[in-house]
Amino acid sequence: MKSYYFFFREGSKINQILCAVLINLPVFAYGASIGWMSPMTLLLQSPNSPRDPPLTDGEVSWMGAAAYLTCVPADYFMAFLGDRVGRKPALLFVSSVAVLCWVLKLSSMETWALVLARALVGITMAGSYVTCPLYTKEISEDSVRGLLGSVVTLFHCAGNLFLYVVGDVLPYRAVLWLCLALPTLHLVLFMAMPESPSYLIKHGKLDEAVRVVAWLRCRREDDPHVLNEVDLIKNEQERDQESSKFVLKAVVTDKLMSRAFRIALAVALAREVCGAIPVLNFAGEIFTLAAGGARPPLSPNQQAMALGAVQVAGSVLASSIVERAGRKPLLLTTALVSGASMCALATWFLCRRLGAEPPASLPVLALCLCIFCDAAGLQPVSVVITGEIFSFKYRGTVMATTMAASSFAAFLQMLFFKPVANVVGLYAAFYFFGGVCLLTALYVVLVVPETKKRRIDEIYEDLKTKKEKLEEKKIVIDKKSIQE
Repeated sequence: MKSYYFFFREGSKINQILCAVLINLPVFAYGASIGWMSPMTLLLQSPNSPRDPPLTDGEVSWMGAAAYLTCVPADYFMAFLGDRVGRKPALLFVSSVAVLCWVLKLSSMETWALVLARALVGITMAGSYVTCPLYTKEISEDSVRGLLGSVVTLFHCAGNLFLYVVGDVLPYRAVLWLCLALPTLHLVLFMAMPESPSYLIKHGKLDEAVRVVAWLRCRREDDPHVLNEVDLIKNEQERDQESSKFVLKAVVTDKLMSRAFRIALAVALAREVCGAIPVLNFAGEIFTLAAGGARPPLSPNQQAMALGAVQVAGSVLASSIVERAGRKPLLLTTALVSGASMCALATWFLCRRLGAEPPASLPVLALCLCIFCDAAGLQPVSVVITGEIFSFKYRGTVMATTMAASSFAAFLQMLFFKPVANVVGLYAAFYFFGGVCLLTALYVVLVVPETKKRRIDEIYEDLKTKKEKLEEKKIVIDKKSIQE
């Protein structure tokens, strides 16, 4: 192996890692904007609020829900923007919107400004879970595709935890200035990063694509590995040209793509309906009940920090084992454990309703397990799988559709979880989430293919039924007999 850039060797992964980190910096900034709600709304509703009068519960609800509403149309807009002008300009647009969000909060404390700023977070959410995973997948080689793809969840959780901590120690406006610095820094640093090779090839910029792949792989431009990878991307896109110009129509009408789309949609919805969202929102009450009605040992923001640390631990585990364990085993294991923890939490609530006194530590343990599994498998693996089972032409639209569906599911949960839980009982709600997780585990076993280090044609071969495989084999035999 020849030396490459001082102490890095030819074929080093360093440029891919550097690029993936900068691609996902907006996800960190988005995670911070989501985490901002926990400490800052407590402050803005308190008697010591920097806003006069303090925010009402209704205003806080609108602030919380606004991002999920705007995210639904923003998902399709970001997919369109990434396909039309490129992944790099789309990502720079995401950071520009994030800058506008924090400038609005710094400029005004009126309710309309706070709600509008939170609505803009929906655009950064769409960019974080549509543009960033696509971009990361397209700059990654097969051996590190899962590792770099799971960075999305790691940066999201790390951004949450970062804001929980700084929100607890810094004053209101200092937090806003610090959050403004994150997307501003990304706008400056990301100018040096390349465009996605897949986008360049799609628009006929072959020489530039070769240079980008060579830089990403730390190899010479005439290296056979580089030229072979560029040829594979070209061949994939040439096959796509034979299908319908209407992407969604092609996805729905093509048998194999339709099956792949159902898988992508199922794992995306499972990610949002696993119970993690209501558990996070209901964490304070669970801590209080676990303390036997007494004052919990942790403040609400300290509770958020503890759960944020659990999320980061889960996402670190996902990043470290996703390439060794594979997508399917990791998704199966986390779905099973999450389902068991939800059922345990539901049983705890049911026992209390029936007058029994179950162990006070059980709900805290179940809560932490659910949050850990969500960050360790359900979130990162669902994003990675969706990017791996579709080619460039369909990837953006499918990612946008699955993200829009999951965002709407999250919005419904935030809006209706507590009213419904008050009617049917908390135990019934958590049994439902447990059932969703266990059904997801069964679906993974029966339907979801392993995508680790595999090409799309290899993955689609697993999606074929036995009958279809036999028919293809018969056609090949018939062709050979005719030639003879």
